[in-house]
Formats: sequence, C-alpha cells, structure tokens
Amino acid sequence: MSAGRYLAALLALTSLCFQTSHAEGTSKLNILHIHADDHRADGLRSLGNPLLSTPHLDTLVEHGMTFTRCYTMGSSVGAVCLPSRTMMFTGLSWLRAPGRMNPAAAQVGSDRLLPSLMRKAGYETFHAGKGGNEFSQAMAAFDTNLIMDDHGPDLRRGSSERHADAAINFLKQHDKAKPFYMYIAPPVPHDPRVAAPEFHRMYDPEKIPLSAAFLPQHPWDNGEMSVRDEQLAPWPRTPQNTKQQLADYYACITGLDHHVGRIFEQLKSTGEWDKTIIVFTGDNGLSMGDHGLFGKQNLYEFGGMHVPCVMAGPGIVKGRSEALIYLMDLFPTFCELGAAEIPEGVEGRSIVPLLHGEKCKTREVLYTAYRNCQRAVRNDRWKLIRYPLVDKTQLFDLRSDPHELINLAGLAENEENVREMMRLLKGEMKNFGDDCPLQIPNPQPADWSPAPNGSAPKAKRADKKNPSKAGK
Repeated sequence: MSAGRYLAALLALTSLCFQTSHAEGTSKLNILHIHADDHRADGLRSLGNPLLSTPHLDTLVEHGMTFTRCYTMGSSVGAVCLPSRTMMFTGLSWLRAPGRMNPAAAQVGSDRLLPSLMRKAGYETFHAGKGGNEFSQAMAAFDTNLIMDDHGPDLRRGSSERHADAAINFLKQHDKAKPFYMYIAPPVPHDPRVAAPEFHRMYDPEKIPLSAAFLPQHPWDNGEMSVRDEQLAPWPRTPQNTKQQLADYYACITGLDHHVGRIFEQLKSTGEWDKTIIVFTGDNGLSMGDHGLFGKQNLYEFGGMHVPCVMAGPGIVKGRSEALIYLMDLFPTFCELGAAEIPEGVEGRSIVPLLHGEKCKTREVLYTAYRNCQRAVRNDRWKLIRYPLVDKTQLFDLRSDPHELINLAGLAENEENVREMMRLLKGEMKNFGDDCPLQIPNPQPADWSPAPNGSAPKAKRADKKNPSKAGK
C-alpha cells in the first residue's frame, strides 16, 4: 500500500473510531419516574421509618442521591396533588402554573410541557397513572397515555400491580433504539388505603408507635380544619384510630414497593437497568395524626408540602443532599439529563449539578404556601409559619426540633429571628408573585373545636377566585 493510501485509510479509521466513541459518549439514558400519591417524606424504611418494609425503593436510596429537603411549593385548593403535578410538568410556581386551581395564570402551550420536550429530544414517552387531580394537558402529551382510574376497594387493592403490569408491558415492547421517559403514577398510598391482604397482615395496628408530634387536636384554626382529609378521623384524634390508619397506609406503601421491584427486575432482564435513571417522588405529604391533623393542607415538615425525592442511575453520586429543592426543579433537570430544550420562563432550577456532586445547594431559602391562610419559609436551620387570618406565628429550630414540637416565636430572645424570617418570607413571596397579606386588620378568633357530635363545623374558606389576594 502506498503511503498516500495508508494515510487515507488511517484517517478514515480514526474518523470512524471518533464517531463511534462520540456516539457512545452522547447516548441518552432512559428516565423512569415513579410518582406516589400522598407519600410522606419519611415513608420508606431508609428514609427514617424502621417499621416499614420497602426493600426495593431502599435500593435506590442505597445506590443513589436522596434529597431530604424536597417540597411542592403550595396550593390554592385542598387537592394539593393537582397544583403539585402541574408545577412539576410546567416548571412554573404555584401562582403562575395553569389549570383550574389558578384560572388567572397564563395558559401553557402543549409544546412546552415536559413530555413534549422529551419527545422532541428523541425520547419515547409513556404514562400510566391516575386520571383525577392530575394535570391532564401534560398527560395527553405523552406518546402513550394510560389513565388507570381505580374506583372501589377491589380495584384499588390491585392498583400498584396494574400500574406495574403496564410498565412491564411497555418495557417489553418499546423500541430499544430510542431512550424512554416513563412516568408511573399510581394513586397510592392515598385513601382509600386498600392493599392486597398479605401486605395488610404485615402491620399490626397495636404494635405501631404514634409519632412524637401526635396530638388529639390542632391547637388553633389553621384556616382549613374541616377539609375532606381532616374528616377521615374523629375529633379528638384517638391513638386507636390513628394506629389503624397508619397500618393501612404502611400496607399500601409496602404493596407499592413490591410491584416497583417487579419493574426493576424487568429493567434488569432486558439489560436496561444500567442505562436508566430512576426517580422516586411523592406529590405531597400527609400528616397522619401529626399536630392533630390528617391531611396535606398544612405547612408542617411532615405535613403537606415535604415530599420524598430519590434519584439513582449512571453518573449520579451516592449519598444524601440537604439542598432545598422543589418538585418543579425536576422539569429542567429531566430536560438537562435528556438534552431537551428548557423553555424561557421556567422557574424550577436544575439539580443536575447536585446529582453530579458539582454543587451542594441551589437556593438559600425555600417558601411554601396554602391558600390565603398559611405561609412558611425555611432555611438550613429555622422555619417560620405564619397564619394571617388568626394572627398566629410559629418559629421552629429544625436542627434541635425536627418534628416542630416547640414554638419559639413568643420568646424575647427570638424576636430578631422572627423578624429575619419574616423578611425572608416577604422576599420569597415577592419573587413568586404572592401578594397575600401576612397581617390583616381584623383577625378572626383562633380557637376552634369540632361540633358536639364530633363532626366538623363549616370552616372558614379562602377566596377561591384569587387565593393570593384573599383576606384583603
């Protein structure tokens, strides 16, 4: 071979090697997102509840990154899951995200929703989940959209199984030449809390301890005392009823974990386990007796807005992060992981630098809100909750009091802390277009008690048309 031909062949081979290497280096990872309904931030054994059996989801915690301070920002309706999911699929904050809970917000074109952006980036997109209180516009943007409403206890008992079956069938049939983005969102452990009998048998109510924050009744009217969720337990809250509800709640979580394990096995059998980023989150928390509350319509750490968030897969460092993040941060995160376009105006912040160990935080403070009756802000140590309708303030030192048992707001030595946290709260509210007053001229009485027969009286309601301005 002449020198010229040899050089040409060498250049061709070098070019081919570069192209192959380049293609391998830029191949996109699959994304599997499992999104539970009403799942507490401590709702796995590995997240702080030693009573729970959750071996499969614990595997993600063991091998991935756990965000211990992940929240949904807020809600203007009792069904907190709806704005939570809407924020997650638009990357917009609670008063700017579209939908029936916020009719004043600008509408969002389907082309800037997360499933559409991932499809445009080359992903096959798949959804299987509940239909009610879900952001239906985003669900319709998936290539495959399986609405799996489970009505009645018999159907609900097998909900996790049917969702896993749908996921497994997709994994068996999808075109492996394309990466996939899967969103699996079963309606558990949301009530009615019905799981297969073998999971209920694992939890004896009499052996379940009550939370350190359990109370028979919340000490004052938080502005949403008789919403549906709060009527699922009697007043005063009783240890017996609370333990039974916890047992049922745990059974649903263990049932979900079991069927998540089946999805994991399918990924491994098809050789895609090592090519997939797996995400586990919840849409909102649930009080389950803490502070005398049972719902998610409150701003306590183990109440409405604090959610689990675990991510594992290639390139993700192992460990725990105390960074303050929102669920809406998943929007730009998934886009960045999938090399998809991030539209202008997205308020979520990508946590990819956290996943890769390049940063340890993305924000200094985090704010949450519920209707016109509750606002909160927290930093690494302090948490302030403000109840403007009844002129109540709580201040907690989360380092020494993670269950928020001791209100420090009335102590003289904490006056400066209260002022500083109020300043931070006002700043965050301004950033997110929230003009709800934190002080009103004529606060209502804070005392609240159920009707004599133990039922709930009609509670004061927020202004549904404009929750951020209610109370003016």
